[in-house]
Formats: sequence, C-alpha cells, structure tokens
Amino acid sequence: MLAPHPIRILGIDPGLRKCGWGVIEILGSRLSFIACGTVAPSDKLPLSERLNLLNVGLIKVVAEWTPDEAAIEETFVNKDARATLKLGAARGVAMIAPAQAGISVAEYAPNQVKKTVVGSGHAEKQQIRMMIGVLLPKADPKTEDAADALAIAICHAHSRGVARSPSLPLAGRVAAELPGGGKRLVGSSPLPGSPMRSDPPGKREG
Repeated sequence: MLAPHPIRILGIDPGLRKCGWGVIEILGSRLSFIACGTVAPSDKLPLSERLNLLNVGLIKVVAEWTPDEAAIEETFVNKDARATLKLGAARGVAMIAPAQAGISVAEYAPNQVKKTVVGSGHAEKQQIRMMIGVLLPKADPKTEDAADALAIAICHAHSRGVARSPSLPLAGRVAAELPGGGKRLVGSSPLPGSPMRSDPPGKREG
C-alpha cells in the first residue's frame, strides 16, 4: 500500500503593489510551513508592466515550490471603483500563473478566510498573524500580505475536508484539544493527537 502523499497548497493574497504568497503542505491532519513572500512591482511603472511583473514573479513561485493546488482571496469591493478595478486586474493576473501550470485555483471570501483561521469573520490582522504563529510556528512572514496568503492556504486546507471536526472553525478545533476547554492557544510545539499539527519547513521529497 502506497504511503499517503502530502498536498502542497499555494495561497495568494492578490494586490497590485504587493501580492503575497504562501506555501504549506497538508498530510492528513498535519500542516507544514514551506515558504512565503511577496511580489512587489514598483508603483512607478505603468500598469501593464506591473501586471506583467506580478505574473512573472508568481510563475517563478509556482516553478520553485511546485504546488498541487492553489487558493486566492476574492476581490473586496470598496467605494473607490478605480482601485477596485485595478485590484481585480491584479487578481486575474495572479490566477493565471497556477492555471498555466495546470493547477486548480479555489476562491475564498475574506470573511471566510478569517472565520476559518481565527473563528471570527471580522478578525483583525493581528489575530490572523497570531493564529498563523500557532498553526505554522516556523512561519515568519515579513509582510501582512505574506501572512494573509498563508491564511488563505490554511483556509483551503480546511475546506478540502482534511480536518477532524468540520463543524468547528479551525481556531476552535485547535483550542478544543487543550486543557481548560480552549481558553488558551496552542504553543509553538505540535500537540500529539491534535486535529491540525505543524512541521518545520522543508523541500518536497522525491
């Protein structure tokens, strides 16, 4: 019988100034941090060149980290129609790189990502980063964009049905395993028997 194969997931937080990306692996109930970063074209360049650089940067990410699946955050519509259109263009370009490699791209609303990772659809950035530190203790995103991309990847891992208790948000399931009924968060070391565990980063074997 063949051993189960880890699934590598690329999360993308689309943006024209900074496009965050994060790569994790999921094997059963175990999460592993692989890599994260940002693609940041100069805002002094014409729009077409900035979009091209986003595409080139993400193509390199896909080629280097060879994800099996990808996930991206849906566009948040705000009062500035012009900014929304530009973000939509960046998001479309960001989806091309994995699609060209034959990788499926799932889409998640911002509130869904927050609710999955933190347990609240209106969670603050600081809460998201805290939970990333809990679930992926080896991760050290240098920007909010990279942190958000990891959160999107975690959301996709949960949505794939790999969690032991799908009726609870990811944050709740991690805390539910702890003494005290989930009143404190998991430490940096994985807990034996916990639904979502973490491994140190590493290259894909084989």
